[in-house]
Amino acid sequence: MSRDAAAISAFLDAQAAEAGAARNTLLAYGRDLGDLSGWLARQSLTLADLTRERVEDYLAFCEAQGLSRATRARRLSSIRQFTRFALEEGWRPDDPAIRISGPGRTHRLPRSLSQAEIALLLDAAPAIGRTAPDRARSACLVELLYSTGMRVSELVELPVAGCRGDPELLLIRGKGGRERLVPLTRPARTALAAWLAHRDAPPEGSPLARLIAGRGARWLFPAPGKAGHMPRQAMSRLLERISLAAGLDPARVTPHVIRHAFATHLLEGGADLRVIQTLLGHADLGTTEIYTHVVSARMRELVLNHHPLADARTDKT
Repeated sequence: MSRDAAAISAFLDAQAAEAGAARNTLLAYGRDLGDLSGWLARQSLTLADLTRERVEDYLAFCEAQGLSRATRARRLSSIRQFTRFALEEGWRPDDPAIRISGPGRTHRLPRSLSQAEIALLLDAAPAIGRTAPDRARSACLVELLYSTGMRVSELVELPVAGCRGDPELLLIRGKGGRERLVPLTRPARTALAAWLAHRDAPPEGSPLARLIAGRGARWLFPAPGKAGHMPRQAMSRLLERISLAAGLDPARVTPHVIRHAFATHLLEGGADLRVIQTLLGHADLGTTEIYTHVVSARMRELVLNHHPLADARTDKT
């Protein structure tokens, strides 16, 4: 193993053990630092040779490669995390990335769905699937997703033990191992109970019976595969089918869009931003504040389209 690879591995181990970084975050760190190491190697340099000027040169190289602002900002963030770790570990006497200003992110408003469109999805879901258990699972997945605003990874990794007994709240383990409680709506509880009735008493010898007898035993949504639970990609494919049945463009309907809809509809209904932050599992309120822009944009559109003096006094700016 090269010195750079060993340093990156030690950094990732520390992030996993001390910071509780999620698997996807660790993979992103590894890819970003591996790319930087490769760029340095082509100049006969290593990560130990990083200076502020070389970090800036690397970011310029990334821009010349056509990488987006968001990708370049993420790579700088990975580099900052690594150089700070190197300083703390005594591998180097300074932090060359600490004062570098990044390209920043383009703050785009999150895509969402209207309440009427969500209703179409919820109505269509119970009909998707070849068997009664499949259809009950489809309904449960969509109801839970919209009822709680969970990330898709949190949804498919729900342990079944915490879902029995008609719970009014679900305990969700989110990014970095942080836990939060989210309430369940009555329709979501009904859909959960219906799915559990199928999941816990499958016909002997059926595929579902084999799943819960193996790795899938601990998961609410068991599936074949090493993890034992439904993969995120399977949820995305299911949403495509439900979207088509609901008469919606599948390109507009993803698990993340439904999460945005959950937050946007709560805010439209008058929910406090801090409450929404807690329900979504955002560590920073600034991440949640983007939804205020969504609602503000919709309110402005309503005024400009429906106010009796809108034609005469429309703000063109």
